[in-house]
Amino acid sequence: MRSKLTIFATVFPVIIALDLITKRWALSALETQHGQLLGGLIPLTLAFNKGAAFGIHLGEDSRWFFIPVTLVALALLTVLLRQATRTDYLRILSISMVISGAVGNLYDRIRWARGVIDFIGPINLGLWDFPIFNVADMAITCGAILLALSFWMEERKSEIPAHAVTAEAPAGEAATPESGS
Repeated sequence: MRSKLTIFATVFPVIIALDLITKRWALSALETQHGQLLGGLIPLTLAFNKGAAFGIHLGEDSRWFFIPVTLVALALLTVLLRQATRTDYLRILSISMVISGAVGNLYDRIRWARGVIDFIGPINLGLWDFPIFNVADMAITCGAILLALSFWMEERKSEIPAHAVTAEAPAGEAATPESGS
């Protein structure tokens, strides 16, 4: 339990602080003009997202749908965090990242009807523009990818013994075509 708490207690405040600081900066610095990072490679544009990821929304004031959905997701993530083994650092880190990002965006949804503050992008990918996002979105996305990787690794680990057992014949017996070996 201690390593879970240590990881969460390290990740959560860092992501929340970065998210709040960068959103506050975006509100003041980008309100009247656009900015850029890396010599124009990454544009900075202040936007207010009233919906979910990639601008998905359910009408003008969809925050009243997304607030309870976020709260349910946070409850489920908390259960996953509690169920994670003490030494499953990847799972603990990934869940901590997703929870932190979700709380960062939830704060914006609760505090005002303008929507979640986004400011990184849109990034031109050639065929289409990648939507505008924020630090919380990055934490959610990276955490979700790492969580999927954690589940995949757990599944692979559990499959290995099953294959090894079926492929080996009992000691002293030769494998026969009838036994499937």
